[in-house]
Amino acid sequence: MGYRTTNTATTRIGFIGNYLPRQCGIATFTTDLCEAIASEYPETTCIALPVNDIEAGYNYPARVRFELTETDIESYRRASDFLNINNVGLVCLQHEYGIFGGPAGSHILTLLRELSMPIVTTLHTILETPTPDQRRVLEEIAGLSDRVVVMSQRGKVFLEEVYGVLPEKIDFIPHGIPDVPFVDPSFHKDLFGAEGKLVLLSFGLLSASKGIEDVIAALPNIVAQHPNVMYLVLGATHPHVIRHEGETYRLSLQRLARDKGVESHVIFYNRFVSLEELNEFIGAADIYITPYHNVAQITSGTLAYTLGAGKAVISTPYWYAEEMLADDRGVLIPFHNPEALAEQVIDLLDNETKRHAMRKQAYLFGRAMIWSQVASRYMESFERARAERRSFVPSRLAVKPLDKRPLELPPLKLDHLYNMTDSTGILQHARYTIPNYHEGYSIDDNARALIVSIHLAELELADGQSLALATCYLAFIAYALNRETNRFRNFMDYQHRWLEESGSEDSHGRTLWSLGTVIGRSNTPALTNMASGLFEQALPIVRTFTSPRAWAFTLIGIHEYLRRFEGDSLMRHIRDELAERLLALYQDNAADGWHWYEDRLTYCNAVLPRAMLISGQKMLNSAMTVVGLESLGWLADVQRAETEAGYFIPIGSHGFYQRNGERARFDQQPVEAQGMVATCLEAYRITGDQCWNKEARRAFEWFLGGNDLKLPVYDPSTGGCRDGLHPDRVNENQGAESTLAFLQAWLELRLAENSLQSIG
Repeated sequence: MGYRTTNTATTRIGFIGNYLPRQCGIATFTTDLCEAIASEYPETTCIALPVNDIEAGYNYPARVRFELTETDIESYRRASDFLNINNVGLVCLQHEYGIFGGPAGSHILTLLRELSMPIVTTLHTILETPTPDQRRVLEEIAGLSDRVVVMSQRGKVFLEEVYGVLPEKIDFIPHGIPDVPFVDPSFHKDLFGAEGKLVLLSFGLLSASKGIEDVIAALPNIVAQHPNVMYLVLGATHPHVIRHEGETYRLSLQRLARDKGVESHVIFYNRFVSLEELNEFIGAADIYITPYHNVAQITSGTLAYTLGAGKAVISTPYWYAEEMLADDRGVLIPFHNPEALAEQVIDLLDNETKRHAMRKQAYLFGRAMIWSQVASRYMESFERARAERRSFVPSRLAVKPLDKRPLELPPLKLDHLYNMTDSTGILQHARYTIPNYHEGYSIDDNARALIVSIHLAELELADGQSLALATCYLAFIAYALNRETNRFRNFMDYQHRWLEESGSEDSHGRTLWSLGTVIGRSNTPALTNMASGLFEQALPIVRTFTSPRAWAFTLIGIHEYLRRFEGDSLMRHIRDELAERLLALYQDNAADGWHWYEDRLTYCNAVLPRAMLISGQKMLNSAMTVVGLESLGWLADVQRAETEAGYFIPIGSHGFYQRNGERARFDQQPVEAQGMVATCLEAYRITGDQCWNKEARRAFEWFLGGNDLKLPVYDPSTGGCRDGLHPDRVNENQGAESTLAFLQAWLELRLAENSLQSIG
């Protein structure tokens, strides 16, 4: 079976619940679910946060990343902090009242209330008549969860009718089971010295509610008809029972077997077995018996396992058994009724055809419950949770329409720009706000940083540091030029080793844009002289490029260059050639409502209409201007939410937008907002139409919270910008590209404000 993939960017899932080697059903379930998803979706990182009920804790596997202490409420707060700061994209909670501290396990609410990511909760107990505390806890858990998972239809009914949970919030996913073959019980009996025996089995952690005494009480009648019957009771006594009562219950069962004269027919396996051993025990059973006393059991892992393995099952009619054993998949008997139990066991042992038909029905029913299928169902629930989280807009964060409030630029703060810049240049990436040396440098980001530093100098900002910044970034660009090929390298590691002979065409074009900006706007001769030589050497090769964005970046660079040297005929000639290519590309691709230069929208989209607009203006080519405005208007419509606020929604980088395909909503990148700000301001300069002013403001508002999540992407405390929007959260890393995108958009708006006196 091939690996599955998710269609989301979230690759870290935190599972909260008990975990093996702790001995309990929740621990087994959480471990199995976590491992199943990790196996089926190998690109997903699964971590576990178990709850310790003993001070020493347990010898957990590496999957466990954080341990909660059951009765210590502070550990729940620390767990929420751990999840929030470790880029966990979704939390999957396994809820059972008895495993969390506080009244009715209320400590878990402390954790859930502080989480910033979607929550999917599996409910292992849903009571029809809860106590006030139990009701309060479950209702709040359901309210804090984006999805709730039930393992029985009765559980779904209780959630709706007793707890008031909306049905559309509930997912039914069966209890997972191992994928085991349908085998004859005789295959495994030799492992237990049971060759030639008829084997009855009950397993699970022992406690007085399990009803094992009813089976022992029924054995004399069964043995009278089938003397070769052996009853295996598998499972250690529940740890909580051991701590409070010792082995009183097990000893009472052993005494009962002696009193009934069936001691030789009952074997106790007093241990917690591995999954492999458990499958062998189940495989050896002719009949599995669950004689539980408590009707209010909404799920049972032991019943799910044996049913899915194709066993003939006899059970008392607790809620889960009634549902799972319907349609002749098993036999139900009354509670506390050894006589009825003996009658049904004898009937199945006498009637082999009936027993095997029941086994087959059970096995086929269980195919939908194997862990690979259940993992897929859970991943679907996770996707729904993420989709619902990103579409939910709390009323307190509602954004007013742009034309009903003024645009306010936040104060300029350059702390993070300085933080990311060293003596070599600007580093590419950060882990949160800490520069990530491992990822090194790129010419893309140093070119962006050079543009920002020149704009800072124009506006006389940066406390006199703009020249030092520009010098650093320009020196990096000069060093990046491979003078044998006249191509700029892009990536350099932290040890100053270039990782390629030539960078991409797009990075080359963006570098020319930055050099043109220095030439056209700087008043520092050392900078302009250095930039001019590099620009002249690296420009001609662009004529061999095929990337439309490389052409567009270069056209913006030439436009900036011509601000100072308008008479340079060679530059005008290259400009005209590249602009005509871009126009022809649009004319070849635009049709049937698709007003674009290619057959899909990808990244830095707004740079294409910007190149058309500035070229059409300077070349006096009205066709280019029309195309620039037409494509920009279409792009703005595509990237506008259909709400009163009409906020900006950039094309997501997780799939982009293919013509006649499905548009990717996420991940949303800051460079797209910056590109729209710049291009719409260009359209406003050319046309004077206030609609473009409004579109520029709309795109800038994306940084400040005018977005799908209504969360700020810009961080005013550092002056940095977070690395975009995921479906359910912002990316807390503040890399160079994102920070420079915000700063460039801020500076372009301020430059426009200074020159046009129209934005404020």
